[in-house]
Amino acid sequence: MQARVKWVEEVLFMGQSGSGHTVMMDGPEEVGGRNLAARPMEMLLMGLGGCSTFDVVSILKKSRQQVESCEVEIRAERADTEPKVFTRIDLHFVVSGQNLKESAVQRAVALSAEKYCSASIMLERAGVAIGHSFSIVGADAAE
Repeated sequence: MQARVKWVEEVLFMGQSGSGHTVMMDGPEEVGGRNLAARPMEMLLMGLGGCSTFDVVSILKKSRQQVESCEVEIRAERADTEPKVFTRIDLHFVVSGQNLKESAVQRAVALSAEKYCSASIMLERAGVAIGHSFSIVGADAAE
């Protein structure tokens, strides 16, 4: 896997993935940014969310669950001093579908956290406390 990041101006950067996709990153106004794009640390959180949500949906589909939507709400805390690393991240999955089994959703979230989500596991190994929770909304849940 590869990526490249190019400085554009001030604190605006353009990232390009090895697969050829481009994303912009910017800093806040107090450091010369114009708030034109996500911050690099926000990108890290979104990557974590994408990785884990991909797993949860995939596991639910393989379990023959009729998942219709899945999103993850992410809240993070950072250290007060430099380097301002993440110290805690909480992921809350909101899943809806037809006749979803609570046990299947719980299993999917746990498998993502403990076995499949490379981003989550890597951050935990680096000392970030990561919490996982879920709720089933909308369509009927079954058990």
